[in-house]
Amino acid sequence: MKILHLQASPRQQGSNAWWLSQQIVARLVARSGSARVSVRDLHGDAIPHVDATYAEALGSPAVVDDDQAAGTLALSDQLIAELDAADAVVIGTPMHNYTLPSTLKAWIDHVVRVRRSFAITPDGKVGLLRDRPVYVGIVSGGRFTGATARQPDFLTPYLKVALATIGLHDLRFYSMEGLAAGGAAVRAERERLAVVLDGDFSRG
Repeated sequence: MKILHLQASPRQQGSNAWWLSQQIVARLVARSGSARVSVRDLHGDAIPHVDATYAEALGSPAVVDDDQAAGTLALSDQLIAELDAADAVVIGTPMHNYTLPSTLKAWIDHVVRVRRSFAITPDGKVGLLRDRPVYVGIVSGGRFTGATARQPDFLTPYLKVALATIGLHDLRFYSMEGLAAGGAAVRAERERLAVVLDGDFSRG
């Protein structure tokens, strides 16, 4: 089993997003019995925004061969291949201003690519990648789900649409919320999520 682990927090391995996504990875590894984990740190090794070569290729009706790829277009090919090779994807991300961090958005801009990861048909856009589980761990200082939600959520609906465009429909979301309340809130959320994850992964 190949697991692609995307880490999008500026606090990197000291973050709650890292903790949550690592909990998911650990349970996937334990359940599979054998797994290879590839970690891509989207903050520590930031992905550049798409460049003019990429934009021109997307605006052209022709498919770009690997030999023609240059600049961030070549990086896009690499990131799509990395994604396509994974049997499961785990994303650990904070919620920034109600949505996803720019580091994660840059990754999406590279992997959601016409004629490479999705096609345009008379019936709309059709994903070209095989579906696989995508586990998304979200951490937030405020609350965006349930009866106590006090802020909007543009992160989860955006990811659902963007990843469905390329063929990834099996998304599973876990969230740690209200962390701005301090250490006690963080500990309570970690304890709660550990129980939730144990239950979910014991069911397969």
